[in-house]
Amino acid sequence: MRFVLPIQQFSGSVLAEIVRRQPSTPERTAFAWQLAVGAKLARATNVTLHDGVLMVYSSDSRWTIEITRARGVILARLQQLLGPETVETLRVER
Repeated sequence: MRFVLPIQQFSGSVLAEIVRRQPSTPERTAFAWQLAVGAKLARATNVTLHDGVLMVYSSDSRWTIEITRARGVILARLQQLLGPETVETLRVER
């Protein structure tokens, strides 16, 4: 019996493993943020990671609202990419 994974599932897990193996840097955090939220939202925000808290600084109140609404999904994606112990909380500021 052959077990076949959908390419999206395989590529996501491989990419997450590659990202997690990189040293913790602001660039790695920004890259994971862009993967988690997409290029357009990533351009409208800045992120910093300190002691498990990802601070998101939004340039527009509309983005702040959208990020807040999708916080759970975004956090889960970031935890998959960076590890659950790396990002424990997501805070959004304008």
